[in-house]
Amino acid sequence: MVHIHREIHRAGRVGWLRAAVLGANDGTLSVASLVVGVAAAGASQGSILVTAVAGMVSGAMAMAAGEYVSVQSQADSEKADIEKEKGELEMDTESELAELTAIYMSRGLDQPLARRVAESLMSRDALGTHARDELGITEMLRARPIQAAFASALSFVAGAIVPIAATLLAPISRVVEVSSVAALVTLVVLGGIAAYAGGASVARGAVRVAFWGTLAMGVTAGAGKLFGAVV
Repeated sequence: MVHIHREIHRAGRVGWLRAAVLGANDGTLSVASLVVGVAAAGASQGSILVTAVAGMVSGAMAMAAGEYVSVQSQADSEKADIEKEKGELEMDTESELAELTAIYMSRGLDQPLARRVAESLMSRDALGTHARDELGITEMLRARPIQAAFASALSFVAGAIVPIAATLLAPISRVVEVSSVAALVTLVVLGGIAAYAGGASVARGAVRVAFWGTLAMGVTAGAGKLFGAVV
């Protein structure tokens, strides 16, 4: 009986994970900054809540649109490269075979073995083999714009719920403090999760996100106080 060794790799979830973490971080930080800034200016709890909800909706749509356009551009480039490779395979198969052989030789195979491997793989799926080994395009890492857009929008909303909930639950005199603390705790958790999923240092990822979150909310609170004082 053959024992199949299964390995779990993180590369397959890089695309959606990046979009999801970016969306959640941005949702928490941007909406919390809006809440802190408007609250520091002396706005009423109703005005703060309306601002937060508006920020959540507009931010989610902006994240989805931006992520879709970005990833779609990558997908278009991949498609163009694959079409070009398909044409080259049809026009000059021998040159493409030699090119693939050279790639395998650069990875450590001797010429006869590299040639046999190239011939064997091209006889099964020439285009897929060249897409993977020449262009670096694999099904696992291929650009998926719609998936990325939805992940960004939904995660933005999920992140934005934290400062919105804080606005609803905290007394008006404590909205700034409660929203800031809730947002920072969320950002630390998200930073740690992202670092863990990517195989990086959890502590470093959490501290990095917390630092920039604190800076962003501090600057926004200062702007809010200045604006409120001027008005």
